[in-house]
Amino acid sequence: MAEETIFSKIIRKEIPADIVYQDDLVTAFRDINPRAPSHMLIIPNKLIPTVNDIEAEDEATMGRMFTVARKLAEEEGIAENGYRLIMNCNNHGGQEVYHIHMHLLGGRPLGPMTVG
Repeated sequence: MAEETIFSKIIRKEIPADIVYQDDLVTAFRDINPRAPSHMLIIPNKLIPTVNDIEAEDEATMGRMFTVARKLAEEEGIAENGYRLIMNCNNHGGQEVYHIHMHLLGGRPLGPMTVG
């Protein structure tokens, strides 16, 4: 079993967060250190540490993360101009919390992604 994270406590509402969406599969909340005018995290309610840990049984949850991202982008008024979805995996990928999460960023031009 993977170690519980701060996200597990947010899902259970044991610590405060600005939750913007929650259902039986996923929870979404505003990032406490936003990198864009709209910056939310979408997380599975099931603790899955990294993208490498996703199993076939998690496909519905992963799909829900994307449909919730689309819904939230529409609600934030950023869908038409565009937004960015980011998922990091492990240390070299920049993952800091080992409970997979999708960043939804938008509300201004984000420019091209740079790698290097």
